[in-house]
Parts: sequence; C-alpha cells; structure tokens
Amino acid sequence: QVQLVESGGGLVQAGGSLRLSCAASGRTFSTYAMGWFRQAPGKEREFVAGISRSTGNTYYTDSVKGRFTISKDNVKNTVYLQMNSLKPEDTAVYYCAAAFTYSASMVYRSTAGYDDWGQGTQVTVSS
Repeated sequence: QVQLVESGGGLVQAGGSLRLSCAASGRTFSTYAMGWFRQAPGKEREFVAGISRSTGNTYYTDSVKGRFTISKDNVKNTVYLQMNSLKPEDTAVYYCAAAFTYSASMVYRSTAGYDDWGQGTQVTVSS
C-alpha cells in the first residue's frame, strides 16, 4: 500500500496555470504507475492523465491533450500534473492514484486499475 497526499489546487482565472503535486510514501514508488482523475459535482470520477511505472509512457483524455502534462519523479516519490490554459470546465476535485504493477510501460486509464487514492485537491477555474 502507498499513501498519497495531493497539493497545489486552488482558484485560478480561465487561461491560467496550476501545478498539482502528489507525494507518495510507503511501498517503493518506482513499482507504481500513476494517474490523475477528477470529479466535478454531480458527475462521475473521470480519468485525466496517466503515466507508466518507469518508461515515461503517458496517456491523456482528449479534453486536456496539449494543455496538461503528467510527470513522475521516482527520486522525490512525487507525481505532478502541470495544467495550462485552464478552462471553467476543468473545475473539479482532482485525485491522484497509484497502480502497483510489474509492467514498466503500462498506463492505466480506468479507476479499477488503481489500488490507492489520495484525498483530493480542489481546482476551481473562474470565467
């Protein structure tokens, strides 16, 4: 099991940027693929971005491609989500998640693929 703590959320105007961080502790971070999800009020939790355990493979949902970048630092035990050109529809609680895996290159896009979750951080984008 790994413990995850997100930070970096807040209120930003449309067109602005935020960088979310997710610090991990517990099991060896390099054995986990990581992902970011978000959940807006009244909506289901949705996949935003994922990164593989160690090869750096990434995958993004279409609505954030070209605006968001996920990265993973296996020395600092932290995963990041750089969010640029933010839109009001990006408003949600953002969660990071960890998937224990033997695959160095697999990226997981379903909530079912993840074992551990953070508590979430609120991102609000004003128009």
